[in-house]
Amino acid sequence: MNTATDSGLEEGFDEPLEREDAGGAPVAPEWAVFGDLMAGLLGAFVLILVAALALQLAMAERLEAEVQQRRAEAQRSGALAQALAVPLAEGRVTLSGGRIGISSSLLFAFNSAELQPEGRALLKNLAGTLQAYLQASDEVLMVSGYTDDRGVRGGSEKFADNWELSAQRALTVTRTLIEAGVPSASVFAAAFGAEQPVASNSDAAGRALNRRVEIAPMPRAKAAPAAPSAAPTTASAPAR
Repeated sequence: MNTATDSGLEEGFDEPLEREDAGGAPVAPEWAVFGDLMAGLLGAFVLILVAALALQLAMAERLEAEVQQRRAEAQRSGALAQALAVPLAEGRVTLSGGRIGISSSLLFAFNSAELQPEGRALLKNLAGTLQAYLQASDEVLMVSGYTDDRGVRGGSEKFADNWELSAQRALTVTRTLIEAGVPSASVFAAAFGAEQPVASNSDAAGRALNRRVEIAPMPRAKAAPAAPSAAPTTASAPAR
């Protein structure tokens, strides 16, 4: 019974899984093409996901580094403000962005790079505080001289221009701090002349603010690793 039907089923199961096109070349079944397509899409998705995760991880690490840096800067600024509490309260110095500001009128006479007695006494008092701060941090001090935009005019000393005046004032402060105990390897001088004003030079009050000396802690430069020395070579005597 049902011999014809069973025979038809057997013939159906005997058909090959691969089909041939009109030219007799084998044609892959549809499910195989679909599977290859899905595998390619899955691989592309995995690559995109890995790249996105790597980018997110790098951004998180960079953000964490910036947070740590700002936190360290805030701690150093707080420590410096605490160390300078007395001169800050007396109004003899200012502290902004970690930079100690001293008015040139407190340190020097007009157009002069010679310290006045009050300025020398202030620097000697600051030296101990700065030395203690440097011992607790891996930093150096940059002493910067600034002037207003008026040209150098008559005075007890003659300078070619504001660059020379600001440089000599910065050197004078630097040498005084070293004489008072600040290690010479932890302090250096810089001159800015009339550049980087903090107020307008259009009036006397603004020009007075621009004539200043600043002392700013800065990270100590890391020494470059020494290059490996080449092994000594010995010249052999020529063969005879």
